[in-house]
Formats: sequence, structure tokens, C-alpha cells
Amino acid sequence: MEKSISKRIVIIVSLSLALVIVAGGFYSYKIYSKMFQSNINIGDKDNAYIYIPTGSTYSNAVNIIEESGYVINIETFKWVGSRMGYPYSVKAGRYKVTNGMNNKELVSMLRAGLQTPVNVTFTGFRTPQQLAQRIAEEIEADSTEIVNAFSSNEVPSEYGFNQQTFIAMFIPNTYEFFWNTSAKGFFDRMNKEYEIFWTEEKEQKAKKIGLNRVKVSTLASIVEEETIKADERPKVAGVYINRLNRGIPLQADPTIKYAMGNFAIRRILTKHLSFDSPYNTYKYRGLPPGPINSPSISSINAVLEHENHKYLYFCAKPDYSGYHAFAKTLSEHNNNAREYQRFLNKERIFR
Repeated sequence: MEKSISKRIVIIVSLSLALVIVAGGFYSYKIYSKMFQSNINIGDKDNAYIYIPTGSTYSNAVNIIEESGYVINIETFKWVGSRMGYPYSVKAGRYKVTNGMNNKELVSMLRAGLQTPVNVTFTGFRTPQQLAQRIAEEIEADSTEIVNAFSSNEVPSEYGFNQQTFIAMFIPNTYEFFWNTSAKGFFDRMNKEYEIFWTEEKEQKAKKIGLNRVKVSTLASIVEEETIKADERPKVAGVYINRLNRGIPLQADPTIKYAMGNFAIRRILTKHLSFDSPYNTYKYRGLPPGPINSPSISSINAVLEHENHKYLYFCAKPDYSGYHAFAKTLSEHNNNAREYQRFLNKERIFR
């Protein structure tokens, strides 16, 4: 009898242990599934991004992640997130997600702020609005804050510029940013890149032609507007260097357009030349107060490495080639100009 009871007890204990093991295994499997099973589906895309704005709360972040449509089961994500401390470690940024990611990988990335950088490219721009629009398309920086900085005294002076020269700090190129970079962070980075760009070698070249950094950029901005042909820019720059050295007004048409706020003008007329502005290089000798655009590296280098020649004038060629006819004397230039004017008349370009 006792043996029978003992046997039953052993069986019951064994079954209980088996149930515990099965239950534990099932529970462990559920935890494992929540943690390590794939929970990201971005379809046919190679990768996709989730953007968490600055100042987001945990609730905000969860809503953004859910609305992205990339997370298969938002409840398992929240379960894993709560156990990994994500509610207390929300970080702004641009996060890359790929097919097959599990909740642990996703939460670990978000919690640690392991965002993917953005390559931001901007070419020459004429207005702060153009720059702000381009930058705001790529990073979180507020476009209004960028535009307002150009009309303030405080922001440019913080970096050693004024309202007229601040544009020189922005060297067109491709730069890597974190998406949640602020306007202040953007300016700081551009100032750092500006200092890197202006090497000792470039400084010496500028000094050799009697210009400083800003004046080089100012002249380069005029060269940038005068010709779209990179191979012609050193020659055009040489003309302006010659005129500066001789005290001859630059008489650069792009400065008239800038002064009038109208770069759509195709033909500068006599009435335009009297427009009163310090940027009018027909009216005032020397360089204008600052750049009329953000000149390309090509144009800056064209000034620093300008051609040494004796030309004092140039005029667009009447053939839509984009190149110019250069002249050493005024009479030669006038002949070139008359030929070009006849071309404009023939093409019915009167303004």
C-alpha cells in the first residue's frame, strides 16, 4: 500500500515538474519571440527611416514608430521597450530600419541614439531663404531661424562676420550631419568647415593678391555670376584683379542685379547703372560690402589662382556658348560689346 502511494506521489511530482518545465519553456519562448523574432517589414525597400523629433516623449516616439507602418506588432515593441528602459531614454534622430530587425535591435538602437547621418549638399545660393530651404529639407534645423540669423547682428558677429559678409562662411560642398542638428549646430559646423577650408596655403595666396578671406569670397561671388564655365573663371578673375590693382571700377553687371534684387534681368541698360547701392560697382569703386552669393570652391580657387594677363574687359560672345571675348583696350571692348548688342537685338532680348 505504501509503495503504491509513493509511486503515485512520484508520478504526481514528475507530472508537476513536467508541467512547470513546459510552462517555463512556453513562457521563455514567448519572451524570446518578443525579443528576437523579426518585427520590421519595410517591403521592397532596401532600408527606411524613422524620424524622432527633438523633445519627443516616449508616447510621441511610440506613435511615430507605429504610424511609420514598419513595425509589425507594436505591442511586442512596447513590451520590450518598457523592459529595456526606452521610456526613460528617448533620443531624437533619424534611425535606419531594415527588414528582419527584431525588437531588441530596434529598441537598443533607439535607446542608444544610434542614428544614421545625413549627407547634406548645397551649391551656391543667393539668398538666406534658398539656403534655409535646402538645409531644412535634410535636417531638423528650423528654416526661419536660419533666415533670421542673416538679418541679425548677434549671430554673424559670433563667428567674426557681419550681415553683409556672413554668407562667405558657407562653403558649398557635401557635409555629413545628424538629422536632429539645430540651426545653431548647423552654423557651428559651417564655421568649423570654413576654418578647415582656409588653409595656410590659401591664406598666403590671398595675401599675395592683397585680399583677405571675405574679399576673396566677394570677388569669387562676382566671378561665379559672370560665367558658368569653370575653365574660364581664372581668366575672368584676372580681369577683376587687374581693375582692382589699377583703381578702375569693376563695373560688374551681376552686382547691379544684386543691388536691384533681380537676377532675372538679362540685359543691363543705362538706366540700371545709376541705381544707388554700395553693391553697384559701376557707381562705387572697389569690391562691394560682401559676397552677392555663396561662391563655389571653383570660383574661390579661380580668384586665388587667377590668370596673370593684361585684359581689362570682357563681354559675352554672341553665340550662346557661355564664353566671353576678352579685350585689353576700351576700343576693342566696345567693338565686342556692339557685336553682342546686335546679337541681343536680333534675338529680341531687350531687357
